[in-house]
Amino acid sequence: MTSLVLFTIAYLVVTIAIGLYAAKFVSSAKDYLVAGRNLPLYMNTATVFATWFGAETVLSVSATFVQDGLGGIPADPFGATFCLIFVALFFARAFYRLDLLTIGDFYKKRYGKGVEVLTSLAVTLSYLGWTSAQLTALGIVFNSLSQGAITLDQGILLGAVIVLVYTTMGGMWSVALTDLFQSVVIVLGLFYVAILATDQAGGMAKVISHASEAGKFQFWPTGGSKEWWAFVAAWATLAIGSIPQQDVFQRVTSARNENTAVRGSLLGAAAYFCLAFVPMYLAYSALLVDPAVVNGLLKQGGREVQLILPNMVLLHMPLFAQVMFFGALLSAILSTSSGALLAPTALFTENVVKPLFGQMSDKRFLLALRVILVFFTAGVLVFALNNTSTMYEMVQNAYKVTLVGAFVPLACGIYWRRASTQGALLSSLVGLAVWVICEKFFAEADIPPQMWGLFASIAGMVVGSYAPQLIKDGRQDAFAKG
Repeated sequence: MTSLVLFTIAYLVVTIAIGLYAAKFVSSAKDYLVAGRNLPLYMNTATVFATWFGAETVLSVSATFVQDGLGGIPADPFGATFCLIFVALFFARAFYRLDLLTIGDFYKKRYGKGVEVLTSLAVTLSYLGWTSAQLTALGIVFNSLSQGAITLDQGILLGAVIVLVYTTMGGMWSVALTDLFQSVVIVLGLFYVAILATDQAGGMAKVISHASEAGKFQFWPTGGSKEWWAFVAAWATLAIGSIPQQDVFQRVTSARNENTAVRGSLLGAAAYFCLAFVPMYLAYSALLVDPAVVNGLLKQGGREVQLILPNMVLLHMPLFAQVMFFGALLSAILSTSSGALLAPTALFTENVVKPLFGQMSDKRFLLALRVILVFFTAGVLVFALNNTSTMYEMVQNAYKVTLVGAFVPLACGIYWRRASTQGALLSSLVGLAVWVICEKFFAEADIPPQMWGLFASIAGMVVGSYAPQLIKDGRQDAFAKG
């Protein structure tokens, strides 16, 4: 165990060193937020993949698959993969051509300051769950490696400090360079452990046939309308709700050119979808290798089910395999965590704080970004330490906010010329209000609350845009009516 802990420390030191090295490329806010719009295809693909391939993919999605099969995970990896495809095909070129720093800048140019602030706040708040999931995973790793000497809460705090150190200094360049390094570690580590797990479980054919006989490959709902609505809502929450996210926007706009932005998103989607099944395979292999431990964790539920893979590796794998697995796991978590902290920081600073202070020098703006990053990390820590949901649940809950409050104004802003500032405001406000009300009073209805929120958001946009315009239209520049 001592050797494994020493390796973990060494790995974290290397990651921090790479992140700090990236600071040499940062001389402006543009460098900090979108890597100077200069990432080549291989780096852009790596950062798309590594940012999406996070803790919930390795620990939570895999555990959910063991519990519920493919039918229990329509959101991730299926919805998550479709999000990247939709972005590449329908949004990437528009994002890139506008030459913006944040997704909030789009709402400002298309609809004006009111919509900018409202949607930026909604998107920023949505990151609390997403980022908390990653810090929770770091806590799980440190707790497992220390055999309980480091508590889960202490592990969460330690993980937050590590990610904060290198992200604060290098911004998007740190994210991109560490993502490239971590992508290699993820692929090598997971495939090596999968080979060993296959041997211990009695062969790949045995694992797959056992899962098939247990009904784990049943994807489509077999029940009534309520089950189908839940399935569609889960898929849509990630497939559509994550499109207006700042981290997705940053990866598109950090590419060297718009063709790279499109290709990087498509290649990242393909890589993510294929590799997301490796942790599922590993988790089900663990069920055959040590059914008593896995079934015990499944019975406990909550956060405990996410320990299936760490426990299998620690109990049944040689030291080198442990090193490879935890290296891959840490890579997945750190790559996602850094992007998840940087994205809302950029959005809040650029689109909420900066307008309050008028003109800011680039140097002062860069300082503000770093200071707010620290404060946002502190807020995420509080949220993570007081949340008992699984990471899969945290991620889904995060994207409900943007699904009902930000997606419709974004899509209509690009593809519907009639969409107005009044329509966008009504869309966001009504969508959020209906969703909150349904979550409070009708959470168990056949149609999930986020779908009612999405329907209300669409209706708000249509009614608000066709009705007499009581609110002045705020579109600018390329969006001006012609």
